[in-house]
Amino acid sequence: MAPPKVLNGQNKQNVNTMGLRKGITTRSQNSLVSNTLAKQPLVIKDPRIKRKADASPLKEKTTKRSALGNITNAIGKSFGAQLHEPKKLVKKAIVTQTKPIVPTSSLRTLEKILGKPDNVVPAKPKPVPKVKPVKKDDEKAEVPSKIVNVRRSLDLEKSEDGSLYVSALEEISTDSGKKTTRTNINVDENKDVIPEVKKELAEEKTQSPATTEKAESIVLRLNAAPKRQLPEGVQWDFDVENWLDPYQVSPYAMDIFNYLKERESHFPIGDYIERQVCLSRWMRSLLVDWMVEVQESFELNHETLYLAVKLVDLYLTKVTVGKETLQLLGAASLFIASKFDERIPPMVEDFLYICDGAYTQRELIRMEMNVLKIVDFDLGIPLSYRFLRRYARCAKLSMPTLTLARYILEYSLMDYATIMYSDSKMAAAALLLALQMKDLGGWTPTLEYYTGYKVDDFRDIMNVLNQGLHRKHKEGLATVRNKYSHKIYFEVAKVPLKDVLNV
Repeated sequence: MAPPKVLNGQNKQNVNTMGLRKGITTRSQNSLVSNTLAKQPLVIKDPRIKRKADASPLKEKTTKRSALGNITNAIGKSFGAQLHEPKKLVKKAIVTQTKPIVPTSSLRTLEKILGKPDNVVPAKPKPVPKVKPVKKDDEKAEVPSKIVNVRRSLDLEKSEDGSLYVSALEEISTDSGKKTTRTNINVDENKDVIPEVKKELAEEKTQSPATTEKAESIVLRLNAAPKRQLPEGVQWDFDVENWLDPYQVSPYAMDIFNYLKERESHFPIGDYIERQVCLSRWMRSLLVDWMVEVQESFELNHETLYLAVKLVDLYLTKVTVGKETLQLLGAASLFIASKFDERIPPMVEDFLYICDGAYTQRELIRMEMNVLKIVDFDLGIPLSYRFLRRYARCAKLSMPTLTLARYILEYSLMDYATIMYSDSKMAAAALLLALQMKDLGGWTPTLEYYTGYKVDDFRDIMNVLNQGLHRKHKEGLATVRNKYSHKIYFEVAKVPLKDVLNV
């Protein structure tokens, strides 16, 4: 059916509105729009002005994000946005400002009034804005004699140009200035001070030399190194020599390592391979070799590796694990150890990536929870690596000798026969074996004093370590040997072995 040719005014209006809604315009509408546009002033934006995001990086600097998350880029980006924003605001205020700024704080108005001469009368005073109730600090600021001592950061806090960091720094400086100027108050000039306060200030002045001398004597007594009676044959007292070094913690070092020796009995590891139906010694060695490779690729601390291997052994001692979840246990143990010992631990996605997508994030977190429950959330496990570092420093051994002992100790992580030995004795045995391989002598009284062990206490462990080094190297367990064959580690893996030990 064809539409009618003639439409009334109402229908025409409806048609026009429908056309507008659908995006269809007529000639009359176009003329109407052009007339309205001609009457309105055109606003042309300057093409040179470009809006920039608040947190966009600078053009000179490019940001990168590494695999493990670069914390320095995030800090630089946030600081760049915060520090460059005030400059932008100041520059804009200088360009666009045409009217005088009415100060908002009472301090600015007071300085403005005091700076004007008496004979000048301001022309056409503007209406005063609503004033907030004056606080105690503002009342103090109205006194002309104390204008200098008022905190300057009040203006920065109320103005748009001031930043949080500037005001915080000024507050610290002014507070420290108040503390220093309190003792320098002259009692005679300050007439408003209460008599009791005058007495206290006078007593402080009279007692200050005696108290300072007493404090200096106390500091000297605390810093003085103690005089110990060393056993015969001990060449030096390592802790006394480094008494004033705060990083050595010399007053507590001996007690700390004695406490760690006592805690070794809290983490017993039994012969669990007989109860693990799906596992074998070879599979455990492969897992430890893979964990060493992960430690190298992520550049983790050696303490992280040793703690992760301990967590694996402690978990396998109490829980039966299948073959398919053994790598998941190793990844979860490394994840826990890295969060305990690393400054910037790897993310969960990184550990899922090194497992080649074999496990999900839910499975990894669930295994992490299970491991923490088994060890009762006690991660302060004594590690042989920490004992070895202490023994070598007290004996003042060279870095190549210490690195050789580290190689022996790290190679023993793959040996199932060493899991039941004490960590402190393992460190002593690895150190003595390194001294024998370097032909640097035997067990000295100095080492016996700092380790607390004689050769008879770890002779069997030393023989087990030597037999492990003599064992034929397998292709699947070459990570530790290749690692310590590098020049960075002084190529200690190539040092000739000892067939017979002089112990």
